[in-house]
Amino acid sequence: MSTPMGLELIELPYLLALAVVLPVLFVWLLRRSRLQRQRRLARLGAIDVVRRLVPAAAFHGGKWRAARLGLAAALAGIAIAGPRWGFERTTVRSTGVDLVLAVDASLSMMATDEKPSRLERVKQEIRRLRALSPGDRVGLVAFAGKSYVISPITVDEGALDLFLDNLDPNTVGQAGSSIASTITQGTNLLALTKSGADRALVVMTDGEGFELQDEVTAAAKRAADNNVSLVTVGFGTAQGSTIPVRENGVLTQKRDENGQVVITHYRPDLLQAAAAAANGTFIPAEATDKAARIKSALSKLRTRARTTQTGDNLTPRYQLFLLPAILLLWLDTILGGRRGRRRRTAASAETALATALVAAVALSGCAPRRDAFDGVAAYKAQDYQRAAALFKRAAADDHTPGSQYNYGTALLAMDSTETAADVLDKAAEKADPEIQYRARFNSGLAHLLRGLKLPGDSGSADLKQALATYKRVLIQRPTDPDAKWNYELALREEKKGGGGGGGGGQSDASPAPAQQQPKPQPTLAQRQAEQLLGSAEREERDVQSKKQKQSRQEPPPGGKDW
Repeated sequence: MSTPMGLELIELPYLLALAVVLPVLFVWLLRRSRLQRQRRLARLGAIDVVRRLVPAAAFHGGKWRAARLGLAAALAGIAIAGPRWGFERTTVRSTGVDLVLAVDASLSMMATDEKPSRLERVKQEIRRLRALSPGDRVGLVAFAGKSYVISPITVDEGALDLFLDNLDPNTVGQAGSSIASTITQGTNLLALTKSGADRALVVMTDGEGFELQDEVTAAAKRAADNNVSLVTVGFGTAQGSTIPVRENGVLTQKRDENGQVVITHYRPDLLQAAAAAANGTFIPAEATDKAARIKSALSKLRTRARTTQTGDNLTPRYQLFLLPAILLLWLDTILGGRRGRRRRTAASAETALATALVAAVALSGCAPRRDAFDGVAAYKAQDYQRAAALFKRAAADDHTPGSQYNYGTALLAMDSTETAADVLDKAAEKADPEIQYRARFNSGLAHLLRGLKLPGDSGSADLKQALATYKRVLIQRPTDPDAKWNYELALREEKKGGGGGGGGGQSDASPAPAQQQPKPQPTLAQRQAEQLLGSAEREERDVQSKKQKQSRQEPPPGGKDW
């Protein structure tokens, strides 16, 4: 949840109350101790006589001591709240391999048997793979009837994303699918690397290649001879799908030279043969979490240490407040030692109690919140796997609905819909209205996505659960347009008889983690710089898009242009 704009530099603004509560508590304890001491002295006799017999400090009000301990408590309270200011650039040291991703950009990859399309699913898996392996140097090759180097091998994620966003069938100059030439192109590109790390080529395609198997296996064997590990990954379904194309501004279905509607199928034969010839790894289209499987296949390769820079983060400054608090407590102990043995013992005991209270609150308040804050940072960086791990650890320390909601939301972003729904349902049970709404919305989204993904009637139960959940969301917030959209989508799909292997829910509408806080408002100069950078990036994207799409497609060998 967002915090008030005046508190954007405080990690946990609600804990600022400790800066008031702790000083009041310590002053009350000191006053109570002083009154008890005076009552004991009064039992010895007349006050005037007792004053002559005991040190004057025994009757002293201790205002300076109360001020010292009160200030120490206030500083500790601010430190616990987590003050942050100034920016630091985080350096991440990681290990990785040299990797070329060969993406099938032929027309058949626009088929919708994988939602939203085969090509978009490939892009999603590439982004997840990059999140799992940030230390890899990655190059991008697009292929259809011919293969083209789209991006050289680099650690620049921005450049890779730039080309990946514009990748579509218009990028390649010749229609069709040629897996053999792609393996050869990727092998040649990897042969130029001199980093010392092992090299790998990942071919991501539906396998519908119109070429001889011997050509593919020969290219795969050459890759193995050049110490290139080959991973082939399938996309699509054996049942196949039509190919949507736009002709004269009208969306229609792709037809062959005889006017028949083309049905494109996932064909694993060439992919299996290539992987076997290169002693590599074949990942079928039916496999789930392909990015993790690719990562596992590459885990045995020799890596090289690399250093990468992440974005700017607000620097924690709690130590600037906690250290003076500790020094004040130490000073109080020293000054208490000058008041005699008994007074020194009492002062030391009181100071020890204050120190213990500060330490206990600091340790109990900061540890789980550190994981939650790091989890938000990982979520914003789209490192959903790390975010889920951090949120899970935070939820284990404090069993609040907000922590459970964060964990469930990260699981949902990872496509772990079944587990996400269970966690989010638990978060909604005892949450306040805001978190309850968010948890129910995301729980309904998890059931909806799962229902759309499962084939046939097997997704009906999840669709019905999504309907029930969104009904509760709409009762709570009747005007929520995203909830209405998802409810209508679930209702339409449920009437059609269950799932169908597709997506389409408003996944982008899911609320962000509950601990997310807004960044401080930038200065005018920063805004202008961001606008200029954004404008330059948009222009560069347009230029690259035009360059990639300006070439006219040539007819493929054999006449099959999909």
